[in-house]
Amino acid sequence: MLHRGQNWGVKSATDPLPDASEHPIAELRRIVEQQRELERKADVLVRAARNQGHSWESIANALGVSKQAAHKKFGK
Repeated sequence: MLHRGQNWGVKSATDPLPDASEHPIAELRRIVEQQRELERKADVLVRAARNQGHSWESIANALGVSKQAAHKKFGK
């Protein structure tokens, strides 16, 4: 039985990362690089989807954004 405050060992988004308290600047740099890499991958995948004839609406749905937001960000 769960009691108030127990969470089955699941960490919340506000729980500190294991290395964050010891090396926060290094962790921030690592996270920024991961974000950049994900943006590059998204750009490649959006271009591939457009080249295959997918609509901006279907791409936007996959990204979880509006059609206008997807087109503004990726429609070069």
